Amino acid sequence: MGSQTLQILRQGVWAALSGGWYYDPHQATFVNALHLYLWLFLLGLPFTLYMALPSSMIIVAVYCPVVAAVFIVLKMVNYRLHRALDAGEVVDRSANEFTDQRTKAEQGNCSTRRKDSNGPSDPGGGIEMSEFIREATPPVGCSSRNSYAGLDPSNQIGSGSSRLGTAATIKGDTDTAKTSDDISLSLGQSSSLCKEGSEEQGKFSSTLYETGGCDMSLVNFEPAARRASNICDTDSHVSSSTSVRFYPHDMLSLPQIRLNRLLTIDTDLLEQQDIDLSPDLAATYGPTEEAAQKVKHYYRFWILPQLWIGVNFDRLTLLALFDRNREILENILAVVLAILVAFLGSILLIQGFFRDIWVFQFCLVIASCQYSLLKSVQPDSSSPRHGHNRIIAYSRPVYFCLCCGLIWLLDYGSKNLTTSKFKLYGITFTNPLVLLSARDLVIVFTLCFPIVFFIGLLPQVNTFVMYLCEQLDIHIFGGNATTSLLAALYSFLCSIVAVALLYGLCYGALRDSWDGQHIPVLFSVFCGLLVAVSYHLSRQSSDPSVLFSLMQSKIFPKTDEKNPEDPLSEVKDPLPEKLSNSVSERLQSDLVVCVVIGVLYFAIHVSTVFTALQPALKYVLYALVGVVGLVTHYVLPQVRKQLPWHCFSRPLLKTAEHNQYEVRNAATMMWFEKLHVWLLFVEKNIIYPLIVLNELSSSAETIASPKKLDTEFGALMITIAGLKLLRSSFSSPTYQYITVIFTVLFFKFDYEAFSETMLLDLFFMSILFSKLWELLYKLQFVYTYVAPWQITWGSAFHAFAQPFAVPHSAMLFVQAVVSAFFSTPLNPFLGSAIFITSYVRPVKFWERDYNTKRVDHSNTRLASQLDRNPGSDDNNLNSIFYEHLTRSLQHSLCGDLLLGRWGNYSTGDCFILASDYLNALVHLIEIGNGLVTFQLRGLEFRGTYCQQREVEAITEGVEEDEGFCCCEPGHVPHVLSFNAAFGQRWLAWEVVVTKYILEGYSITDNSAASMLQVFDLRRVLTTYYVKGIIYYVTTSSKLEEWLANETMQEGLRLCADRNYVDVDPTFNPNIDEDYDHRLAGISRESFCVIYLSWIEYCSSRRAKPLDVDKDSSLVTLCYGLCVLGRRALGTASHHMSSNLESFLYGLHALFKGDFRISSVRDEWIFADMELLRKVVVPGIRMSIKLHQDHFTSPDEYDDPSVLYEAIVSHEKNLVIAHEGDPAWRSAVLANSPSLLALRHVMDDGTNEYKIIMLNRRYLSFRVIKVNKECVRGLWAGQQQELVFLRNRNPERGSIQNAKQALRNMINSSCDQPIGYPIFVSPLTTSYADSHDQLKEILGGPISLGNIRNFIVSTWHRLRKGCGAGCNSGGNIEDSDTGGGTSCPGNSTTSASDPHNNVSQGSTGHPGQGTGSGLHPPTTSYPPILGTSHSAHSVQCSLVRQSPARASMASQSSYCYSSRHSSLRMSTTGFVPCRRSSTSQISLRNLPSSIQSRLSMVNQMEAASQGGMGCTQHGLPSSSSSSQSIPACKHHTLVAFLGAEGGQSGATEAQPGNTSSPANISHPRKGEVIYRVQIVDLTQILEGINVSKRKELQWPDEGIRLKAGRNSWKDWSPQEGMEGHVVHRWVPCSRDPSTRSHIDKTVLLVQIDDKYVTVIETGVLELGAEV
Repeated sequence: MGSQTLQILRQGVWAALSGGWYYDPHQATFVNALHLYLWLFLLGLPFTLYMALPSSMIIVAVYCPVVAAVFIVLKMVNYRLHRALDAGEVVDRSANEFTDQRTKAEQGNCSTRRKDSNGPSDPGGGIEMSEFIREATPPVGCSSRNSYAGLDPSNQIGSGSSRLGTAATIKGDTDTAKTSDDISLSLGQSSSLCKEGSEEQGKFSSTLYETGGCDMSLVNFEPAARRASNICDTDSHVSSSTSVRFYPHDMLSLPQIRLNRLLTIDTDLLEQQDIDLSPDLAATYGPTEEAAQKVKHYYRFWILPQLWIGVNFDRLTLLALFDRNREILENILAVVLAILVAFLGSILLIQGFFRDIWVFQFCLVIASCQYSLLKSVQPDSSSPRHGHNRIIAYSRPVYFCLCCGLIWLLDYGSKNLTTSKFKLYGITFTNPLVLLSARDLVIVFTLCFPIVFFIGLLPQVNTFVMYLCEQLDIHIFGGNATTSLLAALYSFLCSIVAVALLYGLCYGALRDSWDGQHIPVLFSVFCGLLVAVSYHLSRQSSDPSVLFSLMQSKIFPKTDEKNPEDPLSEVKDPLPEKLSNSVSERLQSDLVVCVVIGVLYFAIHVSTVFTALQPALKYVLYALVGVVGLVTHYVLPQVRKQLPWHCFSRPLLKTAEHNQYEVRNAATMMWFEKLHVWLLFVEKNIIYPLIVLNELSSSAETIASPKKLDTEFGALMITIAGLKLLRSSFSSPTYQYITVIFTVLFFKFDYEAFSETMLLDLFFMSILFSKLWELLYKLQFVYTYVAPWQITWGSAFHAFAQPFAVPHSAMLFVQAVVSAFFSTPLNPFLGSAIFITSYVRPVKFWERDYNTKRVDHSNTRLASQLDRNPGSDDNNLNSIFYEHLTRSLQHSLCGDLLLGRWGNYSTGDCFILASDYLNALVHLIEIGNGLVTFQLRGLEFRGTYCQQREVEAITEGVEEDEGFCCCEPGHVPHVLSFNAAFGQRWLAWEVVVTKYILEGYSITDNSAASMLQVFDLRRVLTTYYVKGIIYYVTTSSKLEEWLANETMQEGLRLCADRNYVDVDPTFNPNIDEDYDHRLAGISRESFCVIYLSWIEYCSSRRAKPLDVDKDSSLVTLCYGLCVLGRRALGTASHHMSSNLESFLYGLHALFKGDFRISSVRDEWIFADMELLRKVVVPGIRMSIKLHQDHFTSPDEYDDPSVLYEAIVSHEKNLVIAHEGDPAWRSAVLANSPSLLALRHVMDDGTNEYKIIMLNRRYLSFRVIKVNKECVRGLWAGQQQELVFLRNRNPERGSIQNAKQALRNMINSSCDQPIGYPIFVSPLTTSYADSHDQLKEILGGPISLGNIRNFIVSTWHRLRKGCGAGCNSGGNIEDSDTGGGTSCPGNSTTSASDPHNNVSQGSTGHPGQGTGSGLHPPTTSYPPILGTSHSAHSVQCSLVRQSPARASMASQSSYCYSSRHSSLRMSTTGFVPCRRSSTSQISLRNLPSSIQSRLSMVNQMEAASQGGMGCTQHGLPSSSSSSQSIPACKHHTLVAFLGAEGGQSGATEAQPGNTSSPANISHPRKGEVIYRVQIVDLTQILEGINVSKRKELQWPDEGIRLKAGRNSWKDWSPQEGMEGHVVHRWVPCSRDPSTRSHIDKTVLLVQIDDKYVTVIETGVLELGAEV
């Protein structure tokens, strides 16, 4: 503890005060001395020049060049030294060679070098490479004590020893050779050396390391001739390097062994431990300490092309001297900043801003800023990350330059003020005294730099730029919070551009003439454009990345090239495309809406309504905004809370799910949610724009007057104020009504004389109120955290700090005010009651974009997957649930917030979602108009003890508390007791709702050990394993190919023998059901006894059944595969299947796909590896699910048909995969209904195997709103404690549980390694357009495309309804109903709903019961031929039964509502029916049987009537096929159609039995097929055939496989394509085979040989095919 404290004092406190200099006892004297003298030089130089020279520019002229020269030399040398280490030109010298290197120089060319390479004249020892060519710098410890050789694993080097002799010089003095401790070898990229003299070696690529460490020493210069003599030719080609350590006895004691290994570059030999070189041999041939001192290793540092020096040190030594600047630009920036600091500092010195001791203090500040560019403080108190932070080194000089520039500007402004005065609220901002006071304040702040940076009040530069742009954009321009530095700059730039465009219009309007009753038209144009621009900016996200990618995809479209060999090619994340589509829809909607809004508000403003109705209009608007705001943002959220006003024990307005124990459906929309949406819509889109326009009209002339701000500056203020008020009202209107009401009351009734027009009053008060809200949250956090009756001391320091903080309460309040002004966190120091102000941060808070990277097979090596099973911990595996929760929130969060389901919310708010096992913190970052950007942080499933205590606190109820002070008298029903109400007011969090419904996965885990404990259960699993293999091989489309494969036939030749038996010892009679005890193995005969019936049944289910007898090739293939599969299971179990642990290990290995073929008899499988991937692997996975089902119904699967159907069902509805498989993540994110996996985790050193079952369902969450300043403060405290103060105690007091603040949950949600969340999502944006319930209220986006679709669909409906008239002049649908036909438009509406059973009185059928209330009034016909359809059902049936163009397709055709229609349809569930395009039905479109029967009826009627009356309507059977059926024969046709359809007359003749039109709408065999044309590609359901949900029942399995993109391949349907309808699915159909899964009719259209599933609204009917 003491050493850690000293380290913090040295590297933290003292280094922060001095700018980076401190004494490091772990470094050499040279390093510490150089640091000390350099720091003293930087401190003494400006102070000496100021004291010695007169205060003139001479000081600047001397000081700046000297600093520039010093920094240029130091940075250049430092950069070159790092490059030398990267190049790795290492030279080894003996001690004797160092003494003689000036007088001796080896002469001769390369041939003599080769000739004498092994001669005794070589003065050195060991093996020395002439050139050390590296692709990477050696790792840690690349010094004379620790040398590494770069070797190539690809074994590509020269040919034998001659090449080594070419590349290296072997020196013969063996006595000297044995003195080297380690010998450095490095083989790298090829280079041609020493051809006709000394050629310079090329540049070396460098990989940046920061490792190594030893002393530095300079040696004498070596002439170029020496370097030339050391170079010789080499042809070695090495593509990469592998670090291998060599000891001296390896090369010198047994030279031939090591030489052969080196020549072959066999990495296995090089990396393995040398068995032959035992310690005894090492002792015999090993080196001595005396010899180790005779060899020197150093790097070549080139000063000139022909001149170099050797440096005897490594990377760590250099890093201890100076920080590394990796790029040239970084070095240039550091030099420029050092010169700029010197220039600005010397300017301020000579101008006399500092006197006496403050001159020395200012020189100290200058020295600290310059020194930090050479050796920065690491870690700094404001550093957000562990380790070396490259950005933090530039903080001090940048802030110093800013402050110096500000001092100079303020001083210049105070001396050169113009005569014009700028005065607001009685304060003259152009007063010299104000500017001088500001200048002095900045001077004091600059002198306090050491203290400021020690406390950590200033962030790193990029954080400050992001914070500054974000704060200016929010408070000046009304923008939203930002998600990154690029987003902040982009949003700020967009705001400036908008202001610049609007300023011209405003300035031009203000220059025009104004009077009391006339406002210039140009100003009305400005107002309309201002509202439109504000609306558009409020709807745009600050992150431009999605917008840029959308533009790039439109301008430069890219084709997706999928590699069929890549297993990850099918895994695609749908989120980017979804976000891109949302942004595209919003842009298209804004294109229309902004024009409409601009024109509308221009018309309102130009109508003089804001002048003629004054002053009554403004008071009406103020009253309206007060009432609507109070109801929307206070009353409704309070009565919907779990504890309204902290007085009631249950919400006063309950949702439908409040009392449900388990929620099975999506949240039901309540009337108060609709009311909240409409009130919010009216408030932010109507009331606030009218208020702003009213204030613009009444205040513009006054603001632009010379008495106020004049025209130029007044136009700017009007533009900025209007833009800010409108954008903030559109984006976040939660607290706007309070600002408006307070401003009106304050400046209209209390201090009217101080008003600067209501427009500017609202502008400045909105800024003030945002800071006051922040101050209120901070004070609530502080008082809640330090309340003495609920304080929780986590350590002894907390107990000491609690009473110590009491006398400093006034200082704490001042800190709260200052931190609220600058929007900085107020964090508890080490978690205690002492609060300190942290540095400024943006709303996003964390500077790093830390996102959880889930470990799976897509980002780990194959070897590690097979051996070590990476990512097998619970936290990594469970993180996928939080990722799925993030996707669910992305879909619904924004809509739920607008519906008021999370209560009031604002930018930066934090919520906790708590469920049975999921506990996640949701941080709302950016809140716009119809969008929310958030980040989710998931906590551990099995958290610590402290986390569990806090989870209990937020989930336990308080209704049972009956305490009143110290007694328990009880409480009023549904009202909290006194103690409970008091306690709820002293919490930093509150429960908003207890039943928030969100789609997620319920997790069920069963211990695999308990399910496979006994042999009988393992036998069941093995049996299902074998049956699964048989199923998959018989259902495979490649079965015929496998049976015809000659390689497989040859490999299975032995298995084809009827007497064949496999006696592999891995087979176990306790596990294998077909084990032959007599033959001690699995014989073909015993296999057929058990499984032949199953093979026969599976084969019979094929489209083309195969021959299945005992001697058939199919049985042989199944037998071979089943034996192989079980042998693989035994091999993976280490042939110990009787042992449970080994059996589970092998089962898990096979489950994840680790099949190891160990027998020669199984090598036939390599003929086609698809057998393993598509047969054996699915077999073992399916067996686990079938084994689970065995517990619920043990004997059910004995029936082959039941088992077969179960496997088929599981294939469709269940995804079985290993959790490390990318397909698992893809299935979870694709909302698969059910998933199953076998999980292997290490828990406390023991292996646990669990069967994990996931079922998608609606989960219920408790939503807890946490004080956002509490979260920010605790996060800031953890960062400072772990990064700057280096507290590594896992049980530190700052993370102990504190229920009043949820301290542990909040601190554990920090970014790793500060916190320990198992998942941190990327910043995700949710759009309101994706929320279906919200779209039902407000409608979808209004775009040109949607308007076009609406007009086209409306025209088609009108054309079909009015295209032709009936003989009686009416339409076939409404000839009997008066055109009032309507039908349900929502598939959820049922006849059992009591709200829908509306009695129709006497208008219904006499025999109809209460259910007939669903049908419209109709005129009944007498029942004919056993039918009793109502007229409406009759006519709908007529139209649908006819396959002509005029036919009606389904009930959804009547209840037509386009998905793309942006105009909101009726929400009552009933919309007008579509009309038929003809009043009569063509006879030629009917079946011939019906035509003949109709002709017979006509002839009978004609004969009975004597040729009078209706004889004109006779239908000849042969010649009138093209005629139409008159209206008077409709009932007869209905009877025929009913009889033709095979309906039971007795059933239909029952009174009160009503048939829905959907129930008889599907075409049957024998009906005429009609053609359609595709007109809307968005209505195509291209993936419905492979959906796991089984939404539709298909007429044929073959058609299902062909009706989707998975079978289309390169083909895709296009607009204008025609095809004929082969099947239809209708909403609410009684027949499941024709029932649609949505409230629209779905058609199955055949186009050539392709099948397309399309919603009926996406096609145009062309008529019947004849």
